[in-house]
Amino acid sequence: MPPASPNASPASGSPASGSPASGPGAGNACTQPGCSGTIVDGYCDECGSAAAPAAAAQAPSGSSGAPAPPDDKCRQPGCSGTIVDGYCDECGSPPDQPSASTGTSGTSGTSGTTRTGSTRTGSSRSSGRRGMLGAGLVEVPRVPYRDPSSAVMSDPQVAEGKRFCSNCGEPVGRGRPDRPGRTEGFCPKCGTGFSFTPKLSPGDLVGGQYSVLGCIAHGGLGWIYLAQDKNVSNRWVVLKGLLDTGDADAMAAAAAERAYLAEVEHPNIVKIYNFVEHDGDGYIVMQYVGGQSLKDILLEQPQPTGEKHLPLTQAIAYGLEVLRAFDYLHAKGLVYCDFKPDNVIQSEEELKLIDLGGVRRLDDPDGAIYGTIGYQAPEIADVGPSISSDLYTVGRALAVLSFPFKGYTRAYAESLPPREEVSLLQRFESYDRFLRRATHKDPAERFQDAAEMAEQLTGVLREVLAAEEGAPRPAPSALFGPERFDPWMAGDLAAESALPPVPPEIAASSLPVPLVDGADPAAAFLAGLTALDDEQLGPVLEGAPERTPEVMLALARVKIETGRADEASALLDGLAQSLPGDWRVDWFHAVSLLAAGRIAEAERSFDRLYGLLPGEAAPKLGLAYCREHSAPDEAVRLFELVWRTDHGYLTAAFGLARVHLAAGRRAAAVQALDAVPKISIRYVPAQVAAVATAVRGRAPADLTAAELVAAGERLEGLDLDDERHDRLATEILEAALDWLPAGSGNGAPGGAQGGALMGAPLAETPLRRRLERTYRELARRSRDRAESRLLIDSANAVRPRTLL
Repeated sequence: MPPASPNASPASGSPASGSPASGPGAGNACTQPGCSGTIVDGYCDECGSAAAPAAAAQAPSGSSGAPAPPDDKCRQPGCSGTIVDGYCDECGSPPDQPSASTGTSGTSGTSGTTRTGSTRTGSSRSSGRRGMLGAGLVEVPRVPYRDPSSAVMSDPQVAEGKRFCSNCGEPVGRGRPDRPGRTEGFCPKCGTGFSFTPKLSPGDLVGGQYSVLGCIAHGGLGWIYLAQDKNVSNRWVVLKGLLDTGDADAMAAAAAERAYLAEVEHPNIVKIYNFVEHDGDGYIVMQYVGGQSLKDILLEQPQPTGEKHLPLTQAIAYGLEVLRAFDYLHAKGLVYCDFKPDNVIQSEEELKLIDLGGVRRLDDPDGAIYGTIGYQAPEIADVGPSISSDLYTVGRALAVLSFPFKGYTRAYAESLPPREEVSLLQRFESYDRFLRRATHKDPAERFQDAAEMAEQLTGVLREVLAAEEGAPRPAPSALFGPERFDPWMAGDLAAESALPPVPPEIAASSLPVPLVDGADPAAAFLAGLTALDDEQLGPVLEGAPERTPEVMLALARVKIETGRADEASALLDGLAQSLPGDWRVDWFHAVSLLAAGRIAEAERSFDRLYGLLPGEAAPKLGLAYCREHSAPDEAVRLFELVWRTDHGYLTAAFGLARVHLAAGRRAAAVQALDAVPKISIRYVPAQVAAVATAVRGRAPADLTAAELVAAGERLEGLDLDDERHDRLATEILEAALDWLPAGSGNGAPGGAQGGALMGAPLAETPLRRRLERTYRELARRSRDRAESRLLIDSANAVRPRTLL
């Protein structure tokens, strides 16, 4: 297997690759600039835009000899052509696409085309269509479509500093003080020939069809030329040739493009139209994509030199689009091999992979390997490319795009900087964990699937957006079911604390449960058992007709939640042999450890699961429960992270309040409880806990009249049964009576504080009468004779003294 080339991909900093193809049939070509889709059932099968109204529709295919309607005239300044199959038959421009010289970019909102699928939030801009960029969550700045003719280089040369041997990577063609560098010659180290001279000139007709305008980019695999297709309405295309036709690996890469890429059809991958030869050299004919590479977008950021980075949400939006393309390629048995920001272009609001020279089949052990230092996985040279090595390059590119990554080609060529050295990674732990899994040195520890990686990255994006915008970004998990709220979480009226510590077994049973794999043979059987409780479910699962992995996982959960954690652990040890690497086995192991009270071991397990599933809430909840004991401040941070992102996880709100209260931060605890929305089924329990938090266990001197009155008003506003209302009322009234002597020096003299507490003046005698009456009501309702006697005694003890 040949060694990986250190830098074999073409630089795509300039707009790199070609114009869209027209759709077949009358009126079937999409009219959106840069889109080569076809209108099917009224919408484009590539970009999703609606068909143009009849008044603005294109001329039917094959009608170029007939007079064109007025709206089909080309609107480029100085051009008298007509729009045929979506492009001008004279200048090749798409409809309504102003040239760069007009000072207008993008498309006009008055073009007569109806645009659908907008994901804008709060924007009044109406022109231009939106692609999938940003997954409907992020508004990514659009990059204007670039006039193809403006992309042509006036003096195409490869800078001496970028001339390297394609075989050994040594500098070649460098000048000396007494003479300039050579553009053609042989490597002084290995003797391999090199040539940095363009093979095509303006005016050349390649393959009898493509008229060359000039060079628009250069890079490791060859020059890139702009041309017009004379056989298809003068549409703009790109011709990509070889830098050095004597290089066997480069020739093999070109052949790979020809063999594989004609069948690739994906909106995030440049289209390959043809493969032609000219004067003995081969050229790929591909779609022109007018925009900017991500490398150029990065370099144009306003930060100081050396500090360049994109907003994190924008970088993640790009990563998600690339993962969509990779998911498609991997499903076809192809790996990209050499992904980096240079090799993807944004045009308006779409992203496209443009340099496919390194693409190879997964089952081809002898294919040439291409990669770039700083992005390439460390095992490539020894074991070749794989899906996990492809995903590694995406993780590295995200790191380069999202923070100033100094030394990514040198000191940190195979690692990430420590988290404490990067402020972004300190702020967003989930993103840090995502990058470290994506770029792990061990391929087995990385993401193994592009869709899986995209799912976790989307979860991380929601966390980042929630933190930056201050609003939740909820979404159902694709891996876990909803939380299971145990009433213990909301506190206990009989406890000393409003929110006492949660027993480990309750914490374990409150965690979300992994979803059942629908492909499991017993999935339907398990779906029919949802009405059974755990005590009933255990025997049914033990006698299941088929002990599939999902049945065994369900049985392990039941054993954990019925107090048989040791049996569950033994069952899971057996499952680990039949399901190697399945994270669900690790999940239930962690839950079993937590239920058994082995908190330190459970914490280590949940911490590892957080690294495996950085976009999921469930591992963070498990880790937060464990850290209530070992690191309360860390527990607060994790509960806050989950709650801020998704208000559906009410256990996080109560956990946050519980940790704050245990640390003596009552106001913060009440604030967390008040965040539970009124429409939630847990709103009343949260308000009850807030009432108890305000007064329970407090020294009288710590209370104020305002806090007592507020607690009473909060209680009176709740729709509670008489029993619960009166028991909470006794707590507030008792606290108020204890406070009066202590508070008399901090308010009005003589203990008369003014205001009213649940209808009674905030003074001793009225409060005693109100508390006495409440005790007697509780005694009257009690069916326990001993309790009723105690309540009567309490009423007598608190009754105000009277003169006989």
